[in-house]
Amino acid sequence: MARERQILACSGVLNPPEGFPPEHVGAQIWQALRLADVRSPRICLIATAVGDSRAYIDRWYERAGFFGAGETSHLELFVRPNVTDIRSHLLAQDVIFVSGGSVVNLLAVWRVHRLDAVLRECWEAGVVLAGQSAGSLCWHLGGVTDSFGDALDPVTDGLGFLPYSNGVHDDLADQPRRRRFRELVGAGELPGGYATEDGVALHYVGDRLHEVVSVLPERRAWSVERDGAGHREKALPARYWTPGPSL
Repeated sequence: MARERQILACSGVLNPPEGFPPEHVGAQIWQALRLADVRSPRICLIATAVGDSRAYIDRWYERAGFFGAGETSHLELFVRPNVTDIRSHLLAQDVIFVSGGSVVNLLAVWRVHRLDAVLRECWEAGVVLAGQSAGSLCWHLGGVTDSFGDALDPVTDGLGFLPYSNGVHDDLADQPRRRRFRELVGAGELPGGYATEDGVALHYVGDRLHEVVSVLPERRAWSVERDGAGHREKALPARYWTPGPSL
């Protein structure tokens, strides 16, 4: 039976509230695994956006194992790929999870390796595509990034599987991402789209938003559209969806 195309585009948990279980910082991995709806799901990490950081990869394996992943793997692209047949390996997964980091570097390296076409094939085959921050932005047409430097600039050459822009970390206190995303949409530099607060994820089925979910309570996503010379926005409450105390 053909599987639906699904994407889980997450902001990640950068500022967990007091009392939040440290092991649940990676609970969006758990959400992605649940969307696969198979026993012992196979999941592969792509950590291009952090330069295939060994420390990040090791930490991710710990979290994926904690949340009940079946077969786990990762794909390295820097220096040389660690997987002989990348296409076959990725198509055999139930979930592909993309790290945060530099979305600009991610897109450049993926295109050199023609991974953009492989990932589209995976998506169309029903492999759940998921990721945090850069791993959220990449599936959209574009968004706001600090990958170019200290400023918050538009990135407009995302993979475009989803025909919207994306704003992540929408409630960060130390960066005006919220304001900048809305300025760019209002100016027409980015198409309308969706922004997510800390811990919030956008669950797409096909190329349409199906549901907003969060691993933190009382968080939201936002629909942001151009309106004349400015923008209009609408709050989208998130369903609180986390693993129980004993998973």
